[in-house]
Amino acid sequence: MMDLDQIQRGMFDAVRQPLTADENMRQRTRDGRSSRAVAEAIIKPNDRLTSFERLEIYNRQYWLRVLSALAEDFEGLRLILGDKAFDKLAVGYLLDCPSQSFTLRNLGSRLEGWLRGHREYIVGAEEIAIDMVRLEWAEIEAFDEAELPRLSETDVTELGDDPQLKLQPHLRLLELHYPVDAMLLGIRRAQREFGMVSNAVEERSPRRRPRKRVLPKPESICLAVHRADNSVYFKRLDREAFAILQALQAGKPLSQAVDGVEWSADAAEHAAENLQAWFALWSSLGWFCKSN
Repeated sequence: MMDLDQIQRGMFDAVRQPLTADENMRQRTRDGRSSRAVAEAIIKPNDRLTSFERLEIYNRQYWLRVLSALAEDFEGLRLILGDKAFDKLAVGYLLDCPSQSFTLRNLGSRLEGWLRGHREYIVGAEEIAIDMVRLEWAEIEAFDEAELPRLSETDVTELGDDPQLKLQPHLRLLELHYPVDAMLLGIRRAQREFGMVSNAVEERSPRRRPRKRVLPKPESICLAVHRADNSVYFKRLDREAFAILQALQAGKPLSQAVDGVEWSADAAEHAAENLQAWFALWSSLGWFCKSN
């Protein structure tokens, strides 16, 4: 007889078996065992359903839920790859990296690292796909991470001549190879516009063949992902400003953060003005915070 731990592990393994193309439970597990035998060992039948049919309900609901959650969190990646390729990727990822958290929020936490080792799922779109995953995960983190009390002007003067300025925990800094920020915002804008079109108008519109997916050209982007008033925003940064923020985030004092910047010829000419404008903006956005 199986003990409780064995039943729980058996149940978890069973519901994680991929569905068939018709979204039914497979007759055999991935290691070749009979799914009916597995079901009968861990769940009893009732007067309406067999053990297999009862287990199939959990198997189906597990996959429908996690696939839906992953598609919602990574809608940009889905657009880049297309529905079919994304679904194949999602199943592969979830088989290797099943949920280990009580919340689906963490479901995609290992997707970037997994993709770097499984590039066969993103052939022809490797860099832009990984950029998009990094951005979409940063957006999730920026929404959820803590916001500490902001630094006031008085607080700054008390930090000394060469302070270590602490950045908000929710602030994420990304160096990207593609303008995936604009791409993701375009997806959101299209979704809003689509929601404003009535079904009646849509039905009267002539049927058109779906447009071929067009990806943006490579473009070096320095981006800050941050939260304000419970919403997440993207803020593009000059490369020098990005370098300063990275240094501050790494714990370097202000003097080292500024002195370590490699200024372009144009930026160096206006360095003092730029620094004043950048720090004023970052302060107004609340990016500097008090230490714990």
